[in-house]
Amino acid sequence: MGVFSPALVRAQGAPLKLKFGNDVPLTHSLNVRLAEAIGAIEQETNGRLSISVFPNNQLGSDTDMISQLRSGALELATMPTTLLSTLVPAAALPAIGFVFPSYDKVWPAMDGEVGAYMRRSIEKANLQPFEAMWDNGFRQVTTSTNPIRGPEDLKGFKIRVPVVPLWVSLFAALGAAPTSIPLSEAYAALQTKITDGQENPLAIINATKFYEVQKFCSLTNHAWDGFWLLASGRVWKTVPTEFQAVMAKHFNAAALKQREDNLKDSAALKAALEGKGLTFNTTDPVQFQQTLAKTDFYKTWKGKFGPEAWALLEKYAGTIG
Repeated sequence: MGVFSPALVRAQGAPLKLKFGNDVPLTHSLNVRLAEAIGAIEQETNGRLSISVFPNNQLGSDTDMISQLRSGALELATMPTTLLSTLVPAAALPAIGFVFPSYDKVWPAMDGEVGAYMRRSIEKANLQPFEAMWDNGFRQVTTSTNPIRGPEDLKGFKIRVPVVPLWVSLFAALGAAPTSIPLSEAYAALQTKITDGQENPLAIINATKFYEVQKFCSLTNHAWDGFWLLASGRVWKTVPTEFQAVMAKHFNAAALKQREDNLKDSAALKAALEGKGLTFNTTDPVQFQQTLAKTDFYKTWKGKFGPEAWALLEKYAGTIG
């Protein structure tokens, strides 16, 4: 019969117990709003549905958790779009370099046809995405050498990027020297000057204490990344429909609140990071877009994503490249 799901093996009348894994600390806005939602779900189901959260990669890396979700060993998780793209390439659509300059472009696309297209692709991998995406934030570049003011400052620049082909190719196209290093090893790489800089949302820059080994933070907004809240497709089919509806209601509402939290947190985080010694500068995204447009970057990724996905993206973001 394969993997037993908890919904199948629980005793008659016993509560349904689900595990929820993610890769952010308990203090992150995602886990704060998640705790509220889970409390509301347990209350509305009179304790018949119980969800335990395992934050901060307690259940393994994102790659491990994707495998666990697919097998049914893990029931629920939030997954960054770019890491999910290792399994579902379409998940990386919104993270293409300099496509979305601000949130007023991101959310209409994610809550509209781009998000719907991504969900259909995710479902084909036997994962059940909830409708509303959560916010991971716009990514910024930090350095220990000089601030990045324009594309020319990236020439030959040694930068740590996640193990995500899209972002390796983005920085390579801009003339930098990107190296894929897992987040857990990034601090050491910066400290020992294996790389001179890295890129991440401000919340991650703060949580990882990169400010101890970096001097400058350039607000490039070069890519946006979000989290999908996913259920194991194998398990989801066995969850009573009344529980499915309660979970969807509270998880989707929590995602909208977390988006607001993240926006407020970013302003406070900038001030906090300045207090810890980081010097900030703004940049002009148009310069970077124009530099990228002279390369094969957009053409290559349009080929990988396909014309349908690209057309949907341009409907919300405008002409790309």
